[in-house]
Amino acid sequence: MSAMYRTEVPAYGTLMELVGQVNAETFAADPALRARLEDTDTLERLSEERHGAIRLGTPAELSMMRRVFAVMGMLPVGYYDLSTAGVPVHSTAFRPVGDAALKKNPFRVFTSLLRLDLIADESLRDEAAQILSRRRIFTGGAIALTEKAEKQGGLDGADAERFVAEVLETFRWHDKANVGPDMYRRLHDAHRLIADVVSFKGPHINHLTPRTLDIDAVQARMPDYGISPKATIEGPPTRTCAILLRQTSFKALEEPVSFQAEDGSWHEGSHTARFGEIEQRGIALTPKGRALYDDLLNASRKIIRPAADGSNAAEYEKALAEAFVPFPDTWAGIRAEGLGYFAYSLTAKGRRTRADASLSLDSLIADGLVQFDPIVYEDFLPVSAAGIFQSNLGDDAAQEFVASPNQQRFEVDLGARVLNEFDHYAGIEQASIADVRQMLSSAQAAE
Repeated sequence: MSAMYRTEVPAYGTLMELVGQVNAETFAADPALRARLEDTDTLERLSEERHGAIRLGTPAELSMMRRVFAVMGMLPVGYYDLSTAGVPVHSTAFRPVGDAALKKNPFRVFTSLLRLDLIADESLRDEAAQILSRRRIFTGGAIALTEKAEKQGGLDGADAERFVAEVLETFRWHDKANVGPDMYRRLHDAHRLIADVVSFKGPHINHLTPRTLDIDAVQARMPDYGISPKATIEGPPTRTCAILLRQTSFKALEEPVSFQAEDGSWHEGSHTARFGEIEQRGIALTPKGRALYDDLLNASRKIIRPAADGSNAAEYEKALAEAFVPFPDTWAGIRAEGLGYFAYSLTAKGRRTRADASLSLDSLIADGLVQFDPIVYEDFLPVSAAGIFQSNLGDDAAQEFVASPNQQRFEVDLGARVLNEFDHYAGIEQASIADVRQMLSSAQAAE
């Protein structure tokens, strides 16, 4: 998918070069960071890590997509309602779960389902539903191989290669629309994202995102690479100890598209949807930490909201930084207040020192026997996702929809429950604590 997208959107390749350069410079300036990533077996995943995003039109498409991703060990994690931010979709993220799986396969696809029920024009809503009902986004081969994998518990090497090739077709860009120019304009006027979902043969991948260690540096240097970034970085402010997720992007491309009129003739036009995005990931927050994050973000936005044209970017960034002063900016402080999830391990001293495994973690840490590293946040932020969407759909795309989260409806359409991300981070943390105590107990028993 990455190779295909690089061919379709050359600027994505430029982004990859920039991110690679910034990451290399970050490691050169901070060898200790590189050492910690090596020690925690997370260095190699950095250059391979991607998240992508697709937008689906029907419950049947969502259900089948879940089955396809399941073949690749990717499960639906989290529920995101974007209607609150003026985007008529609700979403989940398909990704591996568990520490070992994430290190082996650090990929995520943020997957949105169009909310046709939020389209006010009943006639347009019905016509859009009819158009979507006629399209088939999966090849026969992809469906057959998915069914085969489900029956036999996986695929052999040859079938796996065929599976990848078949499924890749679902995400390929098509420059011929499914609708005529008049229908496209009606969909576009309702919301640009509605036009993007309904008007095409499939859910073309609309961005692939590499992970950087310094998003501020990438943002500042994008113009040097001929790329114009969005005005502000979405998410928390610049911090010493990164939390959750920060994202930026370049403006969506205006791409040539052909529309077929009623007389069968093709007419040239354009469509704007696909863009480049970069992200910097920080620590996963506990429910307490996430509540504090949401409160501080809301506090900053009561003072000033970022304008789509970037006219108040400096003022917004200042207000955001000031609002987040109450959030501790040391790993020890975050841990002491129970705001984030950490993975625990024995230090070199801990591996060679006899210790009582029943001692509290605080005592073991104070004695220099146990260390802790932040667990990376693998998921997304609804406000940030909506901010990226809106900045790339155009300054006039923001519209008001009645906030209507409906996780139950989404899960019915999905054909499964979405997993709770907090449970998985807590599980990784608890497993690391159990490993530490087991190693200490084994060392005691050996003596």
